[in-house]
Parts: sequence; structure tokens; C-alpha cells
Amino acid sequence: MSEPRLDVRKTYKLLINGAFPRSESGRSYKVFTQSGEFLANVAQGSRKDLRDAVLAARGVQAKWWASSAYNRGQVIYRLAEMAESRRDELAVHVGAAEGLRAPEAFASVARAIDRIVWYAGWTDKITQVYGGANPVAGPFFNFSLPTPSGVVAVLASQESSLEGFVDAVLAPIAAGNTVVALASELRPTPAVLLGEMSATSDFPAGVLNIITGVTSELAPTLASHEEIDGIDLAGVGVDQASELNVIAAGSIKRVFRPRQNDTDPTRRLRAFIETSTVWHTIGQ
Repeated sequence: MSEPRLDVRKTYKLLINGAFPRSESGRSYKVFTQSGEFLANVAQGSRKDLRDAVLAARGVQAKWWASSAYNRGQVIYRLAEMAESRRDELAVHVGAAEGLRAPEAFASVARAIDRIVWYAGWTDKITQVYGGANPVAGPFFNFSLPTPSGVVAVLASQESSLEGFVDAVLAPIAAGNTVVALASELRPTPAVLLGEMSATSDFPAGVLNIITGVTSELAPTLASHEEIDGIDLAGVGVDQASELNVIAAGSIKRVFRPRQNDTDPTRRLRAFIETSTVWHTIGQ
């Protein structure tokens, strides 16, 4: 009679600069399903891990923005293809994380994939929609051109483990920013799986970095980091958001917080865009 075997449980790693390291601190924590069953071990990121992720995001941001809008759209669309091919795995994790039945979990994954495609379609339209030619009383052309803020920190939704993560991360990426995302503390595995897919879907290393860990421990570091240009506070409550707003003001960051029952799907696209004004003489 053969001995009973133990399942090999995966320890989910961080995503930093295209690689999947464990936390430099060596820490990990347990993640449970909505019903309280053990699901996985997840790396518990540290402030040093965040700093490494910010460094990677800063290093590639100019290159990501310099690539054509068409190319950025193709890269994001490739992520949708990868997610579609692993839809069953994503649905298992979304269902376990959020306590959803299989049909509801599959519907949530389908909405998330459709949302990835939607953001892929926006990359070459942002300039058209948010840019423009301005009337000038003189022999000049004057153009307003949207440009990315730079490096954006994302405190992902604590409740919506995949759909909320997709919205918070891909909106700034589609606009030409790079992202350091802190995944849901209690429901991180769908986000980490999507990060694994991004590493095999033509995303340049460092465009998307994902840290898992304790939100209250890591959020102040993101809010105060001077190499971060904007922060999305979707994953924290009102009181902590107010505190982080004050911290972020010290380095003049753009701060975005979702509104309840917001009917404008483009707010996140606009949240981390600057407007540059270009003057050019009219040739004879």
C-alpha cells in the first residue's frame, strides 16, 4: 500500500522588474479562502522590496512611453489573450478569494478580461480624446498633448481581487505610466497570477511590478516615496486615505480615490495624465 502524499502548495512570489523573487526579508504569510480553508503561502513584501520595484518602474518608464501607442495596445491585448487561456485557473482563485460560486467567478473573470481589451483599445486614443489644437492670436501652432505622470503606485482594492486590480493597474499603464501595485492583502492570488501572465505577454520588465504584503505596513512607504509621481488609494479606508493624502502631499503626488457609484469609466485614465503645451511657428 502506497503512502499518502501531501500536495505541493505553491508559494506565490513578488513580481519585480520581470522576475519573481521572494521577499528580501524571507517572510511569507498564509492566505485563506473566503470559507477559511488554507489556499496558499504568499511572499510578505518589505519596504526594501517596494524600493526595488520603484527603481525598476522608474528605469523603464521613459522607454515604455517612447514605444508607439499601437505597440502598447498590442502588449496589453496580449495579456488578455494569456488571461483567456488561463481563465479556468483564474476563476478558481477568484471564486476561492471572494466566496463566489463557479458561474459567478467565471463571469467576474470574463469581465476582467473584457476590461483588459478595453484598456488595450485606449492606448492610441488618449491623445486624440484628451489632446487638442488651441487657437492662438499669432503665427503659431499651439498643441495640448497628454503625457504620463511617470511612476504610479496602486493600492489595489481589498475586495475585488481581479476586476478591481485590472482597473487600477491597466488604466495608468495604458496612459504610458509604469506601476508598482500592492495587491489585496487577503485576496492576492488572482493579481499575482495576472502578474505571472504579464511576464510572458511582452510586457517590458518593470512596467508592472506587484508586491504582496500588509497594506498598513507598506502603504506609507509608497505615499512618501519621492520617485513615485501618483498614487491610487482604492485599497484603503477613508481614515487611512486621509492620512496617506497628507503624506503624499509632501512629495507633490497626484492622488486618486474612486468615488462610490462612479459612472465615468475614464476617470482612472485621466487620473495620471499631465498636459504638455507645445508651441510651433507656422511655416511660410
